[in-house]
Amino acid sequence: MSKKTSENNLVNESIVQVVNKFKMSSDFIQYSDKNNNVQYWYSYFRTLIDTGTLQKMVIPALKDNNWQSLIELKNTIPIEEVLFTTDTNTIKDKLLDGYILITLTEYGVHCLLVKATLNKARDVSLPEVEFSVVGPKEAFVEAIETNINLIRKRIPDEKLRIRELQIGKLSKTKVAVLCIEDIVDEENFRTVVQRINEIEFDQISDSSFITQMISDNHNSPFPQLLDTERPDRVASILAEGKVGVMVDGSPHVLIGPTTLVEFFSAFDDYFYNWVNASFIRLVRLFAVAFSILVTPVYVATLSYHYELIPNDLLNTLVSSRREVPLPPLLEALFLELTIELLREAGARLPTKVGQTIGIVGGIVIGTASVEAGLTSNILLIIVALAALASFTTPIYAMGNTIRMLRFPFLLFAEWFGLLGIVLCFCFLTTHLLRLTSLGRPFLEPIYPPRTVDMKDALIRLPFSLMSKRPQQLRPKDPIRFSSKKARKNKDIDE
Repeated sequence: MSKKTSENNLVNESIVQVVNKFKMSSDFIQYSDKNNNVQYWYSYFRTLIDTGTLQKMVIPALKDNNWQSLIELKNTIPIEEVLFTTDTNTIKDKLLDGYILITLTEYGVHCLLVKATLNKARDVSLPEVEFSVVGPKEAFVEAIETNINLIRKRIPDEKLRIRELQIGKLSKTKVAVLCIEDIVDEENFRTVVQRINEIEFDQISDSSFITQMISDNHNSPFPQLLDTERPDRVASILAEGKVGVMVDGSPHVLIGPTTLVEFFSAFDDYFYNWVNASFIRLVRLFAVAFSILVTPVYVATLSYHYELIPNDLLNTLVSSRREVPLPPLLEALFLELTIELLREAGARLPTKVGQTIGIVGGIVIGTASVEAGLTSNILLIIVALAALASFTTPIYAMGNTIRMLRFPFLLFAEWFGLLGIVLCFCFLTTHLLRLTSLGRPFLEPIYPPRTVDMKDALIRLPFSLMSKRPQQLRPKDPIRFSSKKARKNKDIDE
């Protein structure tokens, strides 16, 4: 037997194994037919292919009498993606991706793979997490092709680069890394691609998996990549020189490198006058600080520093806690955990039931706990305001972190009073100073201080003053537009 014949036998055996293995699944179909004295077989997964494509394009081409070989058949099928191959690994991957396998013998050496993938995805809908009154009303969906289309519509430029990767031993999830070639720092782009390629995991079902795997510090409660469902936000951030990561099956896109202040700025801040937008952003930052510190300050003051309370207010506090048997810490923990339970229950139940549970449960439990003497009415108001303030965080992942931070501050307040709050704040600041996002400082532009980037950090200045891209991204083209021309043509929000 010649060497070539032996190689063909190996190929035949491999295709036999592939087809027989797939036949063990009930949704794998194999048909045989004859046309113009040419016998052919075609196989596919009926749950993965579009039957309309099979009936309208593939079968009529097979029944056409004008072909005698697979090469001639390839030119007859009116579908763009038709592969001629002998590679069994390609055959397995394509069959599982919704392709139709065509051979001229039952286990032929050569075959055609015809794309007939069934794409079922929901239509583009309104944003649910980052909804805004003003601005576009489109959100990403689970189909990565649709998401890329939403970005290309907003950036119709040849400089938009997309690198497609595949990760997950079992899921073989498609991942797309996006950037604008003439703006992005190549080091940031290479870092993202390298970290994604190094992921060793069997099943990737959402972008949140990748967030945890490529973050600089896996043990930090702070998200180090920005998660968004808005195509307009992704397009705007890519124009600054950042890198985007899309995952097939996930309606959220990851953006990096990012900074702490970006998690407290909503994209609809750019749709309002810069004065109003800056005011709302400052209110949002104040609400976050209030949410973290107000309950620990209450516990520290009542436990160690009651002399700091004015006499009129002290009398009110004493009368409200007269029949409360619990110390301030346990009283605060009881209410904080109750709020968390109501929030978690409302999130897990259906929408209408969850809203009812949140409202009715909060009123009933709060009133009952005060009347039973387990908590004071003043602390109930404080905890409710703190919970309300925590909802002002635009990014959901950062909102979870803010809620969690209240508990270590409460413990330090109980142990050391106001000094404990300062000590806990020092630990938090140290952690944030050491934290990075794709190797870039997480606290920028606060530290290291960068005046140029402060124009769109704690406040948002007019567009005419934001002529440069963020320095921390080290973009190839740092200039967004000519500042001289902008001074001549004033912005509408000035």
